[in-house]
Amino acid sequence: MRGGDVRRIPRTSHFFSRILVALFILFASFPALAVNPDEVLADPALEARARSLSAELRCMVCQNQSIDDSNADLAKDLRLLVRERISDGDTDEEVLNYIVSRYGEFVLLKPRLSLRTILLWGAPVLLVAAGGVALTVFARRRAGKPTGSRLTAEEQAKLDELLGK
Repeated sequence: MRGGDVRRIPRTSHFFSRILVALFILFASFPALAVNPDEVLADPALEARARSLSAELRCMVCQNQSIDDSNADLAKDLRLLVRERISDGDTDEEVLNYIVSRYGEFVLLKPRLSLRTILLWGAPVLLVAAGGVALTVFARRRAGKPTGSRLTAEEQAKLDELLGK
């Protein structure tokens, strides 16, 4: 290679970074496609409430997505139901209660705090604590017990003789 002869290395990093940006924009826009334009309410304040409530409700088909993010037919029906109830003047709590009464507590992505949910989340902690207490009691009882019977005077004398005492 001579001093003036510099070979250019193709700059593929710019090409791949542009592809990554394009893919990110493409995939980041998918949740926006879940809500169809025909579902959107005319009043922006009511639409914001509907979107907020839809984000709290689980798609019963997908189960790991909110109805706001899901493209399932049931999710669309639930989004329309939420918007219908809001348009009829229901409060957010009334809308949620209506849907929970039909689909059960499972439809909520964030379950409400009740005795059942406290027991559900608290039971593992209580079981571990009970196991720790039982283990401690067992270990203390075992430590307090003698390990064997005492030696007779004859056995003690023989032991002392063997040990050279």
